[in-house]
Amino acid sequence: MSAPSPERAEKRRRVLRVLDEHGVDAVLLQSQPAVSWYLDGARVHVSLAGPPVAAVLVHRDGDELVTPANESARLVAEELPAGLRRHEVPWHGSLTAPEDWWPGARALAVASEDRVAAPLRAARASLLPGEALRYEQLCRDAAAVLTDALAWATPRTTERELAAELTAGLVRVGAEPLVVLCSGADRLLHRHPLPTTGPLGRRAMAVVCGRRGGLIANVTRWVRFGPADPAEADAHARIAEVEADVLDALRPGLPLADLLPVVRGAYPRHGFGAEEWTRHHQGGPAGYAGRDPRLAPGVPDLVHEHQAFTWNPSAPGTKIEDTVLLGPDGVRTLSVDPRWPVQRVRGRDRPAELER
Repeated sequence: MSAPSPERAEKRRRVLRVLDEHGVDAVLLQSQPAVSWYLDGARVHVSLAGPPVAAVLVHRDGDELVTPANESARLVAEELPAGLRRHEVPWHGSLTAPEDWWPGARALAVASEDRVAAPLRAARASLLPGEALRYEQLCRDAAAVLTDALAWATPRTTERELAAELTAGLVRVGAEPLVVLCSGADRLLHRHPLPTTGPLGRRAMAVVCGRRGGLIANVTRWVRFGPADPAEADAHARIAEVEADVLDALRPGLPLADLLPVVRGAYPRHGFGAEEWTRHHQGGPAGYAGRDPRLAPGVPDLVHEHQAFTWNPSAPGTKIEDTVLLGPDGVRTLSVDPRWPVQRVRGRDRPAELER
């Protein structure tokens, strides 16, 4: 059996520490974020809305991977890394009962993924160098897809036509379109605008969440056809200041929940209603899940160095969103396209609206 890659060897060490800390012999990885992370970004889905078609039992003596028999050939030929013992079940069999497909599991205390969910998030939080490079390229590609689509669009383009262009762009760069949102001028009050047949009109927002190699890039961009409305420009500048408050507060070791008071205070500090933060989620750590997890009261996670984040503060008619990485020198934006106009906010280039 081939040795695992250096990255997966480090991931295995991290999972074994979770086992030691919780006094169990093994953990069954079965969620999309956990399985794809552990298998070096393998595509272990068929339906984007369905569960993975693989699970991994990680124990102290090795890794056991199980797939339905009808999926095994593709996964082995195209997706799976080396260093795994493989097992198969019938297409109608269960991946979640390891004792049925590997007898050795019967002698082990096996933890469910749910039992150690927070420690597993911590295990994948700090991106390894290869992961960070792959993530940055994905984020740049996603930003370029938005630039291309919004440079192509016109006021008469419908939201669905724009969504089709965005989806095609993501697929062309090898990414899976997990989220594609578009709102024209008549629907800008909606925070999650699923596309309709309505035209974009004088101003529009587009959002993509694209997954490649298991990692997910999250990006929002705005386009307007004509000069800026002063009130809209002011709101866009102020929402960037809300984001800047959160970016300035990020530091390794900080309890993630400590950022919630920062978010709450940022809205009224920059001229928005004090309850605005309650009207939409504010983002959180990113990577192998869109938010891993969302910032919310009581989250137990810590902030890690080399961890990715996507914050998405919003108010009626304005929103800002990029995927960033917290490194030893601070925050660096990953979802960058040099063709996109920027505004300088506290020493960082942040996306402005594209004027057409």
